[in-house]
Amino acid sequence: MKVSALAENLHGSEIIKIAGEINELKRQGQNIANLTIGDYDSNIYPIPAELKQGIVDAYADNQTNYPPADGVLTLRESVSVFLKNRLGLDYKPNQILISGGSRPLIYSTYLAVVDEGDKVVFPAPSWNNNHYCDLLKAEAIVVQTTAENNFMPTADELRPHIKGAALLALCSPLNPTGTMFHKKDLEEICDLVIAENKTRAEGQKPLYFLYDQIYSQLTFGDNQHFDPVTLRPELKDYVIFVDGASKCFAATGVRVGWGFGPEGVISHMKAIVGHMGAWAPKAEQVAMAKYILENTQVNSYLHSLKSSIQASLNALHKGFQQLKAEGFHVDSIAPMGAIYLTVKIDYTGKTTPGCIVLENSTDINSYLIKEAKIAFVPFSSFGTDDDVNWFRASVGACTLQDIEQAIPRIKDALAKLV
Repeated sequence: MKVSALAENLHGSEIIKIAGEINELKRQGQNIANLTIGDYDSNIYPIPAELKQGIVDAYADNQTNYPPADGVLTLRESVSVFLKNRLGLDYKPNQILISGGSRPLIYSTYLAVVDEGDKVVFPAPSWNNNHYCDLLKAEAIVVQTTAENNFMPTADELRPHIKGAALLALCSPLNPTGTMFHKKDLEEICDLVIAENKTRAEGQKPLYFLYDQIYSQLTFGDNQHFDPVTLRPELKDYVIFVDGASKCFAATGVRVGWGFGPEGVISHMKAIVGHMGAWAPKAEQVAMAKYILENTQVNSYLHSLKSSIQASLNALHKGFQQLKAEGFHVDSIAPMGAIYLTVKIDYTGKTTPGCIVLENSTDINSYLIKEAKIAFVPFSSFGTDDDVNWFRASVGACTLQDIEQAIPRIKDALAKLV
């Protein structure tokens, strides 16, 4: 049946494909440690109790009609305070847009500043930028990054591609790696954007900077989150932030995201989100407005969540480092933020007990799903080549015990390869 050219050419989510394989095995009764989905198991990581009660109370108070197109005013006011207190960022309610999670914010940013054929620059691995470029028929400029720099792009890597671009899309802490920008590296990228915009003629569209910091509250140890506007205030007219409650409060299904940036751009994004109807539910907005101002409750929840997530990430990192010490061709990067660990499983060309040659990272992952009962996401799902044998491990849907028990299974599975 004939459909639009866009629909015919749009690629489906690679992560959902892997999830389908896992779900089929689970239907067969197999117990798989699922480290694929960037989500939380709400039975392991429930949302804050006070937020949950606030949502229930808001529904009891009949807060069930359409919210304002840019979000409930009290929530935008609360977000303004939250940003100031937590990140030192000064944005007024009219510079803030509420949506149903962060995904509509990213898409509406693209729609607001990118035209068909425009260049969009983003690193690989990164989440979903390639699909948004497909949707807009934009020219995707994919900048490959390296393990040596924790898969974070550098100014030198971006510099050859910035000229004439409409959008630079970056994320820190990064999905899929769980790594972060160091201050100096982000400063150099900011200076690159400033220099490029100085070359643009009056009336010409500037280079906009999409900065996804949805994981900014989930950082570990001495790792510090940095943002472009704090480092270079002159960028405030060009940076569009993507943020929200989904990850820091394990509230992915609550669907409350907030974007903020130049008022003119945010106003256009508001119209776009309105046409999509991609609002956060009103009751959830009302409850979130109250919750994020309760500093004691928020701090307590974040401390508990971060401690549990870090314990799981550290256990997986420790397990991979032990396998590496034992001579297995694996590696991992110490966790810095988010809910992800970057792991290397370098077994391309090896043969399974069933005499199947593992030709790429997808084959390696499929083998581990069947043989070790554990599932990762290859970086090829995030824009790298198939021969890049690095993977995302997401710990939000597994217990610490699940992860500890999986390490011996990984060892046994890898030992069977020849």
